[in-house]
Amino acid sequence: MNRRDFLKLSGMTLGGSFVFQTYAPAEPNQTDPPNIIIFYLDDSGYGDFAHNGNPIIRTPNITKLMQDGVSFSQFYVTSAACSASRYSLLTGRYPGRSGFPKWVLAPETERYIHEKEITIAKGLKSKGYATSIFGKWHLGNPNDQNQCTPKSLPLAHGFDTWIGTNVSHDFDDSKLLATDPSGQDPIPGYTVIADQLPSNAKVCESLTGRYTKAAIKFIKKNKDRPFFAYIPYNMPHLGLYASDAFKGRSRHGLLGDVMEEIDDSVGQIRKALEDMGIGHKTMIIFSSDNGPWIRFRETKQHPKYGEARLLVGYAEPFRDGKGSTWEGGHRVPGIFCWPGTIPANRIEQTPASTLDILPTIFALAGVDLPTDRTMDGRNICSVLMQDNAENHIQPFCLLYNYIDNKPSAIRKGPWKLHIRIGSQTGNNYGFKASRKKPLLFQVEQDISERIDRAEEHPEIVKELLADLAVFEKQLSEEAGFWDTGIG
Repeated sequence: MNRRDFLKLSGMTLGGSFVFQTYAPAEPNQTDPPNIIIFYLDDSGYGDFAHNGNPIIRTPNITKLMQDGVSFSQFYVTSAACSASRYSLLTGRYPGRSGFPKWVLAPETERYIHEKEITIAKGLKSKGYATSIFGKWHLGNPNDQNQCTPKSLPLAHGFDTWIGTNVSHDFDDSKLLATDPSGQDPIPGYTVIADQLPSNAKVCESLTGRYTKAAIKFIKKNKDRPFFAYIPYNMPHLGLYASDAFKGRSRHGLLGDVMEEIDDSVGQIRKALEDMGIGHKTMIIFSSDNGPWIRFRETKQHPKYGEARLLVGYAEPFRDGKGSTWEGGHRVPGIFCWPGTIPANRIEQTPASTLDILPTIFALAGVDLPTDRTMDGRNICSVLMQDNAENHIQPFCLLYNYIDNKPSAIRKGPWKLHIRIGSQTGNNYGFKASRKKPLLFQVEQDISERIDRAEEHPEIVKELLADLAVFEKQLSEEAGFWDTGIG
């Protein structure tokens, strides 16, 4: 198998085989490359937003973003936990290629996103973009295990500047860091603003507003050149923190307060773009790294934050949430907005994923896709621009990856096959799954995965198992940079 090709399906419907295939990029609709902003929330469920039906969480600015663009009703991440999910977003590759030992990197983990990975930031920087990150990194941390390497933090991966946390703010060793040319802590080029964040509520309460303010400053500074602002807010990952201006505002309590502050931040940034006259030059992408952490709704208690039942968001109408390979762990909001270029106010039913973001952005910015490694995403410009949509992209297939960064389920067309059940709640919902006896759901008709169709459709089961085996064989043969340095 050619490791330079793209792992994609060959046919438009079931009956095609799971093969490697290259494809030509769709042409962008304008000459000048757009500015790029990616909002990436932490543990925010599909049902946490007014535009997806939440009746008491107010998110008018996110609704307006959707009305000015397109909202995907079937949008996915590759992993239901943060490090692996973020890896796929920034590289367009499945987390099994990362070399990460698990789906979440702890502060003391030796490995990090390998310096040979091509990130969105690296690609855009090669075309003259200013690049910055405002929020949680969680793709590596300098520590004794890796000799405090600077390769573990954002400057080594295409970003010019950063302010944010090294890991989630609930880790005891979490820190708020910023790039600083004269800084030396924890490594050259960085400064610690605050550490031990679980015991520093005031700093945690400031995170959303702090990132938003820094992002607007960056946008103003770079309004006359192309820029990339990656904004991975820490919230609504537990523990939840809102600034004083938003405390007590929502009928939903603290979760609602947190979501309203995020929504306000989206509005502030869009207003800044309009005030500078560059709204029409900017593509905004809005999503979340995985579903809500429902484990603590089930147990009612979080080890650090106590009562958690009402602090956890919603994956409904999908089953389960963060840490599972059910739809609630992987199905997230997916909004793309580029006024005047992406046709507005529509719901797109074509399935897509965060894997597709890098190839799409690279096509728009004129960045060549790397040819020395497998890329798993698709360029979806034709869907965004409504250029005969699905006729111009490879058919959708998704691997749902679990704690070991290996697949537990596969979706092809409307069919999803589980070979093992993963859930942090310990609840299997009355099902069992194995390679010998997998589960099969038609997830466009049965969105809550309640009716196993495996006995009705043995031919589909056989096909999806074969597709999964092809990927697993390819992944074992094509070791990642951490193992071979080749890709």
